Amino acid sequence: MARLLFRLGNVPDAEAEEVRALLEAHGFDTYETRAGFWGLGVAAIWLRDEGQFEAAREALDAYQQGLTERVRQERDDLAERGEAPTLWTRLRHHPIRMLLVAVAVGAILALTLLPFLWLISR
Repeated sequence: MARLLFRLGNVPDAEAEEVRALLEAHGFDTYETRAGFWGLGVAAIWLRDEGQFEAAREALDAYQQGLTERVRQERDDLAERGEAPTLWTRLRHHPIRMLLVAVAVGAILALTLLPFLWLISR
């Protein structure tokens, strides 16, 4: 019976390609499913042979640990050079987007708190 190995939802295409290449290089028999037009399915990579699951999981875990270390190193390098994205740089580069986010947060807070404030004032 097939076993779910790796979910592809919200995974960048480059990472998904690396995972596919890794599984192919190790000789694992896999297939993919898509989420479908309405997004009701599961976009994932499945392992056909359940007996290979532990070895495939170990290979994926090693890959993901290496990816985590690589991304952290890139982030640290950006921070050392002063190029890491901060709230202020995002505000400077995308002022309208940040303003819309602030308005949305304010609207959600208002809708959440107004009924309670109305009850307290009565």
